[in-house]
This record gives sequence, structure tokens and C-alpha cells, in this order.
Amino acid sequence: MKAMILAAGKGERLRPLTLHTPKPLIRAGGVPLIEYHLRALAAAGFTEIVINHAWLGQQIEDHLGDGSQLGVSIQYSAEGEPLETGGGIFKALPLLGDNPFVVVNGDIWTDYDFSALRQPLAGLAHLVLVDNPAHHPTGDFCLMDSQIKDAQPNAPTLTYSGIAVLSPQLFSGCTGGAFKLAPLLRTAMAAGRVSGERLLGHWVDVGTHERLAEVETLIKGAH
Repeated sequence: MKAMILAAGKGERLRPLTLHTPKPLIRAGGVPLIEYHLRALAAAGFTEIVINHAWLGQQIEDHLGDGSQLGVSIQYSAEGEPLETGGGIFKALPLLGDNPFVVVNGDIWTDYDFSALRQPLAGLAHLVLVDNPAHHPTGDFCLMDSQIKDAQPNAPTLTYSGIAVLSPQLFSGCTGGAFKLAPLLRTAMAAGRVSGERLLGHWVDVGTHERLAEVETLIKGAH
């Protein structure tokens, strides 16, 4: 099973750090964020990795190379213009092949064990959800008996972690260009074809300086 790390974001809220450094290479605990993912994926047996990039993307390629020093093999999907999450994954499908693959947002930090994702995919997607963080209190979706539904009035919600297993068939009918992933997922949810689980470990969406500091604190606490 291959894995894709989404690394094309610009990281506007982390300026000035991201003016000259792409967000996935911002360091926490002295290590670039993307390297935590690569090490965790390799430990879980995912060694064929695809990374998309746009903003300052050549720096990512120069830093990581072919991935061999981290025990993985990396292919890159360069985007001239940002294609959003859906468009970025769709463009990379020729590198990902015909089987389900793992997708991880490059700008999160987590101690999640990716080996939990090494199982057959029943539907079109399997999402890992987290308890709603302070910056996203309304959540995204409902998890009911391992099936994910769109948020419903008065039902408890969880937040999409940025970790998923997706089937290439989720993108059937797409034609390229920039588009979001969420509408495809919601269509699949309405058809009962999205499963899910709740992440119980540490997870931070490293979108701001405050949350980067939170990751630093978690890393220090783990040592």
C-alpha cells in the first residue's frame, strides 16, 4: 500500500517562518514536520511515498531526496499552481496506482500508529477523526458504528484529522484542475461508503505559531 503526504500548502498563518521555508520543513523538536510522518510511515511498513508540493517545493525535494536515508522511496508530484486537496491527489493518481492508498496532511503532528490502516478498504474511504480542537469546535462529521456521516443537527461531531485511506475510485468522473476533497467524501458518505475511526493519541494541526509551540511541548514531554 502506498502513502501520499500532502505538502503543497503555503502556510500563510505561520509567517514569517514560511516566507522562505515550505511548511512541511518547519522544524518541531529540531526535526522537520514531514520527517515525523516519513519515519512513522516507514515504521508501519509504508515505504512507497508520494509527496505533492507547490510553494517552495524544490526545497522539499532537495531536503528529502529519494527518501532512502529515511528508509522509504519517494516520488514527487509537482504542482505549478495549487490544486487544493482533491485536485492535488487526483493529479498524483498515476503515481499512486489502482489500489487504495493512505493520505496524510503534511502540516499535522501526531503519534498515531499508521499500521492500523493496513487493512482492506470496504468502501471508497476510511477517515481517522479526532476530538474537536479548540480552533474547530463544531467538528466535521459524525461517527456512528464505524460509519461516517455528514454532520447532523444535535448529533456529536468529530474533526477530520487529515489522515485517511482513499480508493482511486473516489475520484472517478473528476477531470483535473483545482477542487476540494470534502464534496467527494460527502457524496460517498451519503452512499454509506465511508468508514472511520477515532484517534486516541496526540494530534495537532500545526497551522499557527501557538500550535507549533504546543507540538514542541508534546515532543519534550515524550523524551
